[in-house]
Amino acid sequence: MRGGGLLVAGTTSDAGKSVVTAGICRWLVRKGLKVAPFKGQNMSLNSFVTREGAEIGRAQAMQAQAARVEPTALMNPVLLKPGSDRSSQVVLMGKPVGELSARGFFGGPGGSSPGKTLHGGRQKELFEPVMACLEELRSTYDAVICEGAGSPAEINLRRTDIVNMGIARAARLPVVVVGDIDRGGVFAQFFGTTALLSPEDQSLVAGYLVNKFRGDVTLLEPGLDMLHGLTGRRTFGVLPYAHGLGIDEEDGLRVSMRGTVRESVVAPPVGADVLRVAVCAVPLMSNFTDVDALAAEPGVVVRFVDRPEELVDADLVVVPGTRGTVKALAWLRERGLADELARRAAEGRPVLGICGGFQALGERIEDEVESKAGTVDGLGLLPVRVRFAPEKTLARPVGEALGERVEGYEIHHGVASVDGGEPFLDGCRVGAVWGTHWHGSLESDGFRRAFLREVAAAAGRRFVPAPDTSFGTLREEQLDRLGDLIEEHADTDALLRLIEEGAPAGLPFVPPGAP
Repeated sequence: MRGGGLLVAGTTSDAGKSVVTAGICRWLVRKGLKVAPFKGQNMSLNSFVTREGAEIGRAQAMQAQAARVEPTALMNPVLLKPGSDRSSQVVLMGKPVGELSARGFFGGPGGSSPGKTLHGGRQKELFEPVMACLEELRSTYDAVICEGAGSPAEINLRRTDIVNMGIARAARLPVVVVGDIDRGGVFAQFFGTTALLSPEDQSLVAGYLVNKFRGDVTLLEPGLDMLHGLTGRRTFGVLPYAHGLGIDEEDGLRVSMRGTVRESVVAPPVGADVLRVAVCAVPLMSNFTDVDALAAEPGVVVRFVDRPEELVDADLVVVPGTRGTVKALAWLRERGLADELARRAAEGRPVLGICGGFQALGERIEDEVESKAGTVDGLGLLPVRVRFAPEKTLARPVGEALGERVEGYEIHHGVASVDGGEPFLDGCRVGAVWGTHWHGSLESDGFRRAFLREVAAAAGRRFVPAPDTSFGTLREEQLDRLGDLIEEHADTDALLRLIEEGAPAGLPFVPPGAP
């Protein structure tokens, strides 16, 4: 028995594909269907480790949670982790298989890891394993909701596409295109996206879904009617702008987003003071969602910063994970942040380093793998030496810290040798400086509260963690809100017909088509 399916494509990156996919998954599972998410190829520095030790995009792990199933490598068989503007590490079925230039991956010469599992670095060679994963999921689940990447109308990449219309054509998946109306120009985006596809691809594009609409939907309806007249395709729903979802994003925050505040619950502090957290927006920042659990605490304000003066009034500074530890170190020094971190440590003011940030706080780094920079001095705030190994550590550790049980996950090439300090989650602590390779540890409620009490004491703040904040419960509530958005603002009967029966026959061709 082969389950139904749907591809959620987008007019642009960040149009809302990830959250719409998660919302559809949650709506379907509440209807009693067994559903799985899928993204053939993902480009993201935000990743997660499954229970079998496979690395996948964190957005797919979030979508699996929305579907109430355990995430697996089948749900994201190809993950690209950028290391620069021109190259990425390629993760195939949860394991790294080489470093490739964009040209090498998308079809031209440029592979930099000869002899690796990825034969010659051609994206098209991954089509068969991607399709095998999709078919395996469809043989197991009632429905598979696939997320596209970027836009299906990226005509320069269509020939080797393994995530948008390439898989839609091969699997005969109906396609719904999501557009972000908050950016403006959504009608042109819908029309242009459709008109740049070949007749064969267009035959699978069933219609559109408007995302992030503000205002009176009746004012939008004449435009939707005109769009239907121009394309012969209907709009399946208009989703309102929803504040405070705080759902995992795919891409790292850019330094240009300095000052961005992580979305958090609107609640006053339990104690007399708030707690201010500054997160250094290092280059190639990965898994910045580690601080989401802090932002979920009443009275904790989390900001991303890139200037030393922005650390002065922070009660806690977090140096987060990064795909480029040596590059992040240079950036911290160039910006003057390294000196401010050293000053904080000397004054006993709290600093937390996570993964690459932990490595940067150490004494020395030997890197012939990631940056190939050789031996580089760290910031010297922790008695740790790091050697980068060719093999990546992928693990789901469980332990104890500050008297509380902690769960986390590890994704790193750096192997840390700790020579002093107090043990802390397989890392160490010296005074008010903590370092660990564990991502996700702050999602453990008891540990997070104990850690924040220590931070507040060291910072001299009368901050008291809320006794009942459950990050897991808050995440479930957010996912339910996504399901509600689909159920209340989309034509769910029509979407279910698409998933079960495929795209309707006779959809008209919109010229000019693919060049």
